[in-house]
Amino acid sequence: MNVQRALVLVGFSRELYDLLSDPLVAQLPINSTMIATDITSNFMAPIRLTIFVAAFLAMPYILYQIWSFVASGLYKKEKKIAIPVLLSSIFLFYAGVAFSYFVVLKGVLKFFIMFAPQNVIPMTDIDSYLSFALKLFMVFGLTFEIPVVTLLLIMAGIVSTQILEDKRRYIIVGCFGIAAVVTPPDGVSMLLLAIPMWLLFELGLLLAKILIKNERNNDLVSGNETLESS
Repeated sequence: MNVQRALVLVGFSRELYDLLSDPLVAQLPINSTMIATDITSNFMAPIRLTIFVAAFLAMPYILYQIWSFVASGLYKKEKKIAIPVLLSSIFLFYAGVAFSYFVVLKGVLKFFIMFAPQNVIPMTDIDSYLSFALKLFMVFGLTFEIPVVTLLLIMAGIVSTQILEDKRRYIIVGCFGIAAVVTPPDGVSMLLLAIPMWLLFELGLLLAKILIKNERNNDLVSGNETLESS
């Protein structure tokens, strides 16, 4: 599936790279431009981006396969949330990539270029920029899955909402620690990752509480109906 999509997108590889490089080009000084330090970069960088875009478009299928594996170990009641969780996973991954492209990438590039010495003209290699951008996209795409992961861990009984609430301060510190490791070495990208990680964790915890409360109410209603019928 990915191979077929990659072949279809090859004809648009240059346009795709132009779209990816727009945030950087907009930040570069007037006399600056992107460069290719390797003779194959002009060809390979757009092709690498095309393969990533093909995988990006296939992400719903990939997440479905992962969910199918996880769902096999869940109880019948937990499987009822399969479709909402799957759709949420797909939406959150795309939202994470979109957030990194439209918000984070522009802010990070502006930060780095702003602090460039006056006698240095930024001229970024197209292959290096592609690796930087793709890493950022994957980090934020996977990070936005935190609510789903949190919900699944709670529903599977691996952790409880009470334990997560008690460990909240450590989780917040962990979010900032992870963000400092996986993002570029600047405060802007770290904050733009750590804060959403924290908020997404809180969202997953809230959703888990709501589901658990609804299950308890349903069990209570079922119990009352059983008593009345007997």
